[in-house]
Amino acid sequence: MTMLDVIDLETGYGAKQVINGITLKVQQGEMVALVGHNGSGKSTLLKAIFGLLKVWQGKILYEGKEIQNRSPLENIREGIGFVPQGNRVFTELTVWENLEMGGYTLNDHTLLRDRIEQVFDLFPVLRGRARQIAGTLSGGEQQMLALANALILSPKLLLLDEPSLGLSPGLVNKAFEKIVEVNKRLETTILIVEQKVKKILGLADRVYILKMGKVIHEGPAKELLEGDRIHQVYL
Repeated sequence: MTMLDVIDLETGYGAKQVINGITLKVQQGEMVALVGHNGSGKSTLLKAIFGLLKVWQGKILYEGKEIQNRSPLENIREGIGFVPQGNRVFTELTVWENLEMGGYTLNDHTLLRDRIEQVFDLFPVLRGRARQIAGTLSGGEQQMLALANALILSPKLLLLDEPSLGLSPGLVNKAFEKIVEVNKRLETTILIVEQKVKKILGLADRVYILKMGKVIHEGPAKELLEGDRIHQVYL
């Protein structure tokens, strides 16, 4: 089943057009990578899908229903999660309070506690930091917390914007391990923007390469790791 269907999308900032007619699909259960040089429109596309940026032209279908220009709150309630760049956590709150904020749309406190326990099972290090102020966590731990926040509401579709940004090589591997676990164990569909191209190509099912707001390549991710294809297509 097609989870996300973007059709001839156009958008940008002010008078500057950034996305120039992008079309892509994400099937249920897939991990799909978005790669491209800086300024190619990757983050802009995620923002438009999530409702943070107005769509000028085209359509966005989620589970077959048009959602372009729907509010982020509506998208969250319908099962779309978004983790933006840069460890976006509430640095002055504890880990537990951050997770409570992640589940702010849940009116059932018992369900919220159950969801927090579920993400603690996925991220055991956070359980031991539950009462710690989030701003004192390491960069890797803050990234895990940002991901855990998005998972509190059990999203069907998770949009990830450069989750490895600013992490040390060792922490990058741990972050990707958790993302794969979310995809496989929780069966969460993922659309991920990532600059560590070879790493994400080894993990994703399919890849879209963007250049100047357009798709210049689409196909199985691992095929680009064969021979010199990544340089031929990407560079």
